[in-house]
Amino acid sequence: MSSQGSPRARRAGEAANGSQGSARAESAAERLKRFVEFVDGTGREPSGLSYYLILGTALALTAIGLLMVLSSSAVESIAEGESPFGLFLKQGIFAVVGVVLMLVLSRFSVARFKALAWPALGLSLLLLLLVFTPLGIDVNGNRNWIQLGPGMTGQPSEAAKLGLSLWMANVLVRKAHLLHQFKHVLVPVGAVAGLVVLLVMAGNDLGTTMIILLIVAGALFIAGVPMKFFAMAGGAVAAVVLLLALTNSNRLGRITVWLDQSCEDTTGLNMQSCNGLFALASGGWWGVGLGQSRQKYSWIPEAHNDYIFAIIGEELGLLGTFVVLALFGILAIALVRTVLRQPDPFVRILAGAIMVWIIGQAFVNIGVVTGLLPVIGVPLPFISYGGSALTITLAAVGVLLSFARPARKTARA
Repeated sequence: MSSQGSPRARRAGEAANGSQGSARAESAAERLKRFVEFVDGTGREPSGLSYYLILGTALALTAIGLLMVLSSSAVESIAEGESPFGLFLKQGIFAVVGVVLMLVLSRFSVARFKALAWPALGLSLLLLLLVFTPLGIDVNGNRNWIQLGPGMTGQPSEAAKLGLSLWMANVLVRKAHLLHQFKHVLVPVGAVAGLVVLLVMAGNDLGTTMIILLIVAGALFIAGVPMKFFAMAGGAVAAVVLLLALTNSNRLGRITVWLDQSCEDTTGLNMQSCNGLFALASGGWWGVGLGQSRQKYSWIPEAHNDYIFAIIGEELGLLGTFVVLALFGILAIALVRTVLRQPDPFVRILAGAIMVWIIGQAFVNIGVVTGLLPVIGVPLPFISYGGSALTITLAAVGVLLSFARPARKTARA
């Protein structure tokens, strides 16, 4: 009998295989542990990695947005007898203002942000009320804009996202020991958030309403509100959303089209969603080339706004969409690191609310364009056309940079 077939040899081989399997399992567990520690970031000296990841991804996404706004809006601008660079230049001006505001806010202290909480909420409510004055403007059936000057408009609900986040963080920290009682969750956070939601809904903007509800839920979750309250509120919100959908033919039609998933008729409510899917499909792996989109020739309404991700997929292909998704993924990891490393509950709640706002809105927009969600008018952060949205989002990034700044962590240590 050969030595390889002896019992001793078999036992030795089994032991060797077992040790190799154990080593592989330990190696996988070690890699997972290192990844969790990387995302967490606790227990290590501050290196400023999160700061530069947030700054770099925000600027990269903004640059991509400016490029794609120019590409997707030039055709229709020429058709309307306007300059092909008109919307691009407007967006560029708002981007510069937003970057300056971002850099200014990145130098603010936590105490200054706390002091701004109540004024920010008051200004947000005032701007929302101005929508229902002669300054308010109707666009596509939604009354969400106000006239800021000749040829310049603003969307108050964007400012309300940041103002409400600041105010909620300030109040929830003060009431941290009472949040296990439903009445202290409802008053004042629930009542004020409900008022903001009602004002936005009065302008017929269901998409922004859902994002604001997401921000409120994120802030309450990070503040430590019991999960049973989320179950109660979730049921109530679902019932209200269902009622709003059933009582509005346009919303009900969008849901019906989404459930049907048929693109046989591309002239009705499914025109935008179906042509968006056609754009993504025709882009293939590498795209048809920057500026060469066919669907932006009036086939996709608001191609430079809510459906700009479809134009990215058509012109830059699957690779281009992966780059955008990767940037949002890196931003999400950096924001999670920032939230988890903060000992101050005010900072955690505010950073968490902004994280849920930006990443959640990106998820909703991309989900709509790819057909995973019904069509909702929600822009893609940093990329879609919209001056007020871009400026306020960059301002929110400035708040996050203030919390992730290496000098602040070193001083605290």
